[in-house]
Amino acid sequence: MTDLFQIAGKTYHSRLLVGTGKYKDFDETRAAIVESGAEIVTVAIRRVNIGQTAGEPSLLDYLPPSEFTYLPNTAGCYSADDAIRTLRLARELLDDHKLVKLEVLGDPQTLYPNIRETLKAAEVLVKEGFDVMVYTSDDPIVARELEQIGCCAIMPLASLIGSGMGILNPWNLRLIIEQSQVPVLVDAGVGTASDATIGMELGCDGVLMNTAIAGARDPIRMARAMKLAVESGREAFLAGRMPKKLYSGDPSSPLAGLIATK
Repeated sequence: MTDLFQIAGKTYHSRLLVGTGKYKDFDETRAAIVESGAEIVTVAIRRVNIGQTAGEPSLLDYLPPSEFTYLPNTAGCYSADDAIRTLRLARELLDDHKLVKLEVLGDPQTLYPNIRETLKAAEVLVKEGFDVMVYTSDDPIVARELEQIGCCAIMPLASLIGSGMGILNPWNLRLIIEQSQVPVLVDAGVGTASDATIGMELGCDGVLMNTAIAGARDPIRMARAMKLAVESGREAFLAGRMPKKLYSGDPSSPLAGLIATK
């Protein structure tokens, strides 16, 4: 794709961002991510070893930072303080790495974001020089506030994390896209390729997913499907779809100029 994607001043070809959790082992993780074509991989610092646990296999050996841009995230954090500490640790482990994904959860069942704590953490992290991509609700006002704080990308949920329910509120997503001056990516809720395509057709700059690939019966094949889905959705958005009509008096095969049969 020649339609390039920029985050925090760096350019990427792929608009698909993928997680590294829930695979059966690191070999499957690498195989799926390579098949997806993703260049940015998100890592749950509290769950995946990237050097904080000596003597155990490290994701860095399978997905070296020389090949992929790491996006450390704060999955499992329920307060601004926990999230800030986690990303400070990630910065140390990854040699002053600045690009991060902030998510502060409000509920262990739904994993819905705690917006107050998210805003609090975002303010601190941006002031400390982090490039913050932020998981949030699909509230356009909250999205605007996060952008004003200085987040480099807004990532509203399509539906609940891990639900696979797809995009439940395309109208709010459109409002966020139209008002934002930074990239907007669908984050959470994608279940299959058509969900990713719909997000891109709406005008999202990218899609971030994990369970939709890792939880598939064949993760490698699903990774390939998601790659194609994101690309086709982006192409459709750029092409501009025809308007929807209940019916049309302008048939695709016009009646005027028909050759007479008598």
